[in-house]
Amino acid sequence: MKTLLQTFTNVRRDELAQTLVAALFFFCVLTALMVVRPAREALGMQRGIEAIRWLFIATVVITLAMNPLFGFLVSRFRRMVFIAATYLFFAFGLVVFYFLLVVAPTAIGETSGQVFYVWFSVFNLFATMLFWALMADRFTLEQSQRLFGAIALGGTLGAIFGPWLASVLAKPLGTAALLLIAAAFLVMAVLAAWWFSRLQPAAGSQPSSDHEVIGGNAFEGLLAVLRSPYLLGTAAYVLIVAVIATFIYFTRLQMVAALGIDTDTRTAAFARIDLITQSATFVLQALITGHLMKRLGVAFTLALLPITVALGFIGLAIVGSLTALIVLDASFRAVQRGVMRPARETLFTVVPRSDRYKAKAFIDTFVYRGGDVIGAQTEGLLGKLGMGLAGLTVVVVPLSIIWIALGIWLGVAQHKFQGNSK
Repeated sequence: MKTLLQTFTNVRRDELAQTLVAALFFFCVLTALMVVRPAREALGMQRGIEAIRWLFIATVVITLAMNPLFGFLVSRFRRMVFIAATYLFFAFGLVVFYFLLVVAPTAIGETSGQVFYVWFSVFNLFATMLFWALMADRFTLEQSQRLFGAIALGGTLGAIFGPWLASVLAKPLGTAALLLIAAAFLVMAVLAAWWFSRLQPAAGSQPSSDHEVIGGNAFEGLLAVLRSPYLLGTAAYVLIVAVIATFIYFTRLQMVAALGIDTDTRTAAFARIDLITQSATFVLQALITGHLMKRLGVAFTLALLPITVALGFIGLAIVGSLTALIVLDASFRAVQRGVMRPARETLFTVVPRSDRYKAKAFIDTFVYRGGDVIGAQTEGLLGKLGMGLAGLTVVVVPLSIIWIALGIWLGVAQHKFQGNSK
């Protein structure tokens, strides 16, 4: 296993322990997210797809409110303290929702399903953001280009294992049981994070900062983004990712809703779709990502996703079937998680330490959810105008051209940023 990992991912011997434990950490996080995600989709659809568009607005508001609280934790406590506090807070929330579903089933209805939908949407982004913030805080740019693809493999395995677990257990145990399983994996994620922080950094890693308090104030992330063209460009890139992902998301919801099935069956159906789309991601991360960033650079890697999206939407507009959507969804998420996401996370290795947590939290949560709202309302408007998939394609193709240019600019700016920091 060690030989294969070193061959395909450019991992040095002294980096192996850090890489494997980081991958285990990400496996636990993604398993927790993906085992519950199908339940979120099924519960959120109880009042119809149009209601979900407005739930996105509620999610943005809650996310904005959570950012100063997270910024306060980062400013006042050591790294492992605010990491553990964040994950355990969300684990406790899962347990509360579980008891609500089991002990008071009559209280569960459309409103509580929507509350869970919003809560999970906030949890989803903070969980992954915090993981990658820790990685950017531990590894240098050179290491991140080689290692982030290999580390992301752990998350992909979790993203495959989670939907499989949900599809197997949703019917015999019920949707509620999935929440306890997710909470257990979050606790294991905290233990893996502690283990990772205790490992001796490899040669060339970022200086260890586990015992240092970052300081600053709770609103520093927003101010940093507004002051830095580099961070603003990163925010714009993330915004476009979210808009496109939302276009695909609502198209998938509409096609599954047309099947007219019950909540547990919908949960299993969404889980199967997630399972299919993760397989291609695993292949890309295992064989391509590390070599791609190292040899072709971050700029080219960031441009791959918009190219994939433009071609995929053109194909979907022509065919217009559920099978074509699954192909687009699989391609989008495979390139997004297998190639683009590790490349995007390298962008934060060259910024000040406080920005790796505070500015990143603002971009990866509030900006991303803002893109959700823009995408949801745009897709809904196009639907009301009767434009459908053709209308989405007309919007997506020119947006992808801007997206490509932005990805290339970020890759070039990253190298200039790194050179100025030396």
